[in-house]
Amino acid sequence: MQTNLFNNSVAGANPGANSQAIAGQNSTTSDMFTKLLVAQIKNQDPLAPTDPSQFVNQLTQLSQTESLQNMATLTSNNASVLQSLQVLALGAQVGSDLTVNTDQVRLDQSTVSGSIALGASSSKTTLVLTGADGQKHNVTLGSLSAGTVPFSLDPGALGLPPGTYSMAVETSSGEKPSVDIAGKLGSVRLSSTGSIVLQVANVGEVTPAAVTAFNGKSGASAATL
Repeated sequence: MQTNLFNNSVAGANPGANSQAIAGQNSTTSDMFTKLLVAQIKNQDPLAPTDPSQFVNQLTQLSQTESLQNMATLTSNNASVLQSLQVLALGAQVGSDLTVNTDQVRLDQSTVSGSIALGASSSKTTLVLTGADGQKHNVTLGSLSAGTVPFSLDPGALGLPPGTYSMAVETSSGEKPSVDIAGKLGSVRLSSTGSIVLQVANVGEVTPAAVTAFNGKSGASAATL
């Protein structure tokens, strides 16, 4: 499985291929510059020859351009190596429980755990779930203090049919806190654009930036609503 990941990575961001491509560009640029410089020298006015310092300045500019291109190559190669290391590290976490910052949740028949982070206390807090059909389902969370507040959703008890729901939290203070959902990491893959995609139960596909916590092989449960 990891071999396939790296095969895909090579297709999208191969350090060796990038180096060869940039090297070819450098060679082409040097050849073109040399031809232009020779043509400039041949066609200069014999009675008013070009100042030699101008040629030196042009050579200096070429050297600076090649240095910048080489630096770009090194940066690209380093980014590819870091991405490969990230894929390996995340691949080792497959099967672990994650907490993901998201605005949607996938429900079936299982209880889903999550949490919201309140900056201020709220005397009336409601989690609003909107189905694909546009129907809203309000889940009352009650009066909550500031801080991270865990919750869980039991689709059977709440009468929620299986499906994907968008989420929003309404508070008495008007605050719009974000929602974290817990789920198991099922797979790690590279997309066609070379970005890393995680498949997380109860959420779907997310980027690594959406992960807020790695919770090991078992997650803490919260009181069922």
